[in-house]
Amino acid sequence: MTSAAPLNKQSPLASASQHVDTVAHASDVAASQRRVRHRQRLETLLAGAFGFIFLSFAVVVSVETVSRKLFNFSLQGADELGGYALAVGSTLAFTLALMGRAHIRVDVFHDRFPKRLQAWLNAVSIISLAAFGLLITYAAIKVLTDTLSYGSTAPTPWATPLIYPQAVWFGGLVIFAVVATLYALRALGLLLKGNERALLSEFSPKSAKEEVKEELDDLAKRQQGAQ
Repeated sequence: MTSAAPLNKQSPLASASQHVDTVAHASDVAASQRRVRHRQRLETLLAGAFGFIFLSFAVVVSVETVSRKLFNFSLQGADELGGYALAVGSTLAFTLALMGRAHIRVDVFHDRFPKRLQAWLNAVSIISLAAFGLLITYAAIKVLTDTLSYGSTAPTPWATPLIYPQAVWFGGLVIFAVVATLYALRALGLLLKGNERALLSEFSPKSAKEEVKEELDDLAKRQQGAQ
């Protein structure tokens, strides 16, 4: 009689290692999905605030134009509100552009470098942006303290106390600085772990293919909404 071939059993150590890897991968996927959900919520909130600001300003300009044309009457504040809308809207746009990887980077040679160097450059870029966000937020504190000290008002017919629009503007800068810092910490953590793939995926400049794909996805959503 011939003996049966021995079964190719996996060692307990290898099985345990595979189980740990599976659990770790599942944990990473879940964490990534949570980050995406949080990012989408914040993007929706900021985009809604951005749209509300400029839609409201558009209404004010429309009323101003009609009142001047038909009734020879002016609100005398459209220009002032336009300045506030631009200042606050720009700070919200900073954060939206950061989360959408839309800030301009000179990437002529980026894709030609080795992957490891690309990952390092991505980390340096986001850390530098976070440092810049913290710097301008610190400078904005000086602006606020000077405004409070002098009781500054706008040189307009409304004579608006500047502390109010500047406080909203400062809030937008704080949001940008906080988000940029969190992104920088995330990039630094990935760099220390040697996770170059995640660094390339999350912090590389947008490629033309990605931009085209986003435009096509947005077009598909608009078409579905229209139907």
